[in-house]
Amino acid sequence: MVENNQERENEKSVVLVTGATGYIGGRLITAIDSSKFDIRCLVRNPDYIEKGMIEDVEIYQGDILDKESLIQAMEGVDIAYYLVHSMGGEREDDFEEIDRVGATNFIECADAMGIKKIVYFGGLGGNNSKLSPHLRSRHEVGEIFRTGRAQIIELQASIVIGSGSISFEMIRALVEKLPIMITPRWVATQAQPIAIEDVLQYLKKSSEIEFKSNQIFQIGGADVVSYGKLMEEYAEQRKLKRIMIKVPILTPRLSSLWLGLITPVYARIGRKLVDSLRNTSVVENGIAENVFAIQPMGIKEAISSAMVNEDREFAQTRWSDSVSSSGLDRRNNGEFHGSRVVEVRMERTHVSPERAFYPVKVIGGENGWYYANWLWKMRASIDLLVGGIGIRRGRKNPFDFAVGETVDWWRVESYEEDKRVRFRGEFKLPGRAWLEFEVEKEGRGSIIRQTVEFDPKGISGLLYWYALLPIHRMIFKRMLKKIAEEAEGEDDRKKSSLIQNE
Repeated sequence: MVENNQERENEKSVVLVTGATGYIGGRLITAIDSSKFDIRCLVRNPDYIEKGMIEDVEIYQGDILDKESLIQAMEGVDIAYYLVHSMGGEREDDFEEIDRVGATNFIECADAMGIKKIVYFGGLGGNNSKLSPHLRSRHEVGEIFRTGRAQIIELQASIVIGSGSISFEMIRALVEKLPIMITPRWVATQAQPIAIEDVLQYLKKSSEIEFKSNQIFQIGGADVVSYGKLMEEYAEQRKLKRIMIKVPILTPRLSSLWLGLITPVYARIGRKLVDSLRNTSVVENGIAENVFAIQPMGIKEAISSAMVNEDREFAQTRWSDSVSSSGLDRRNNGEFHGSRVVEVRMERTHVSPERAFYPVKVIGGENGWYYANWLWKMRASIDLLVGGIGIRRGRKNPFDFAVGETVDWWRVESYEEDKRVRFRGEFKLPGRAWLEFEVEKEGRGSIIRQTVEFDPKGISGLLYWYALLPIHRMIFKRMLKKIAEEAEGEDDRKKSSLIQNE
């Protein structure tokens, strides 16, 4: 009897993390104390999670819109983190309905499986009728959860500052690119930014502390500031001179398009987030600091930490890692009806497969796409205007790929080092598109194979493809030729350097 009791005491609780491929969820799974908890992740695509970062973590494939997958993932779970938010539907109000259905499914399945506690990361903002749809949806999810039997710990936060966060990347892009900024009224809205490090501490401790009932904690950093002040602080730390001219005429839609032209913010998501910036997001009580015994950073320290980590944290998450942030309707991710169009091209080189693959390995970001970069940028601008992802997002690691990461307008779907990479397009299209590069040895040289694949959605998809077929063929054919030339040129430069050294 004593032995059985001892075994139960030593048995670790099981924690389920949803949104594990997102910005916060991806970092939380490495922050949870694995000596106290067994960690389980629910993800839509298991390939999009970096296995090396999360040893001994169980990975379940599923979706909050699929109750059967939730039931399977929740078996034996004691505590669940809900870090899911959808802002990428086809209609403007689509994300609210997806959030509503997802939250309802989650709490019903949690009750059925006997989950004791749900930790939910929501949004900070007063409860009033003037809340933006984004914040209104955040609050509604918390209300839905509190109708269930599980204990709900809701953490309501303002702007999150950290390397890779959407707020920090937007501030950085604006300040770095614009010596003179024409700014709308929302730059004066008061907020209480919180560092990602402090967010993770609050989330981590929420699973460790015993609470008697449902709790809502407002969390924020040490300073109450505006977006304008955040930009000024970033500029000061970067030693940049910046002038901000405020104008009252920019609507949320115009503001989001303005942001999209100069920052890596998606047009659709940007519009919803900008609309939320009219709402003050300030902590109204200090209960959280006392309960959790956390002394949060101020904006100076938070921005400094984000700047230090921005260039070195290749393994860390970014806001664009989240698949839902692509703006794709995840309810329509199945196969489209119709014939898939496939075009395959090859270039032979006299270099090794590793050398031939190197130009592919560094494609995108600052290096561009080897041919007609201005056409890619034009396509991105058009995409922005029609509600797509818009301007390129760059690369997290300029020298290697990871499955699930974004590379400008593409997402890495599969990757074999020095052999093969397959991208899935995240442009707004009447169909789905892929771009694949594969290198194989041939005699003393190698072959670079490029595959362009398009799965049209109905007649509109076919019309789109064939209308642009001459342009597509020119771009991709010359892109491949440039890649082969770059591989051979790099090899020749290396040989020349060796001869000179001799």
